[in-house]
Amino acid sequence: MLTVTRYHDISCGHRVYGHEGKCAHLHGHNYRIHFSCESDALDALGRVIDFGAIKSKLCVWLEENWDHRMLLWIEDPLYVSLREYDPTIVKLPFNPTAESMAAYLTTVIGPALLGGTGVRLKSVCVEETRKCSATYTV
Repeated sequence: MLTVTRYHDISCGHRVYGHEGKCAHLHGHNYRIHFSCESDALDALGRVIDFGAIKSKLCVWLEENWDHRMLLWIEDPLYVSLREYDPTIVKLPFNPTAESMAAYLTTVIGPALLGGTGVRLKSVCVEETRKCSATYTV
């Protein structure tokens, strides 16, 4: 199985509701998101997928939906009050840990954007810092 990977950098804020330490506070990261795609067969040019297609589908989705935004879990008590002041806050169906972000991108966003192409999003690695990352693999 051949796999290709492209990464994209975004900046966004979040907090991990219920966290026992600093991550319970509103803060942000310069995230690096790695998208790894696979296919059962190569295209006519010998590729899994063109790197530009990963950019135009997955990286652009990040830019339009998460970049320079605040990501909050719908269950977070701050969500409702902050949303009144900033309607661009992103409502998430999960607590925005790196693990949950990677799983969501792999299982929800990837299939929605790559469905029907014969290419699958095999894994997503979400780097919060150069030292800390989480990967979800199908």
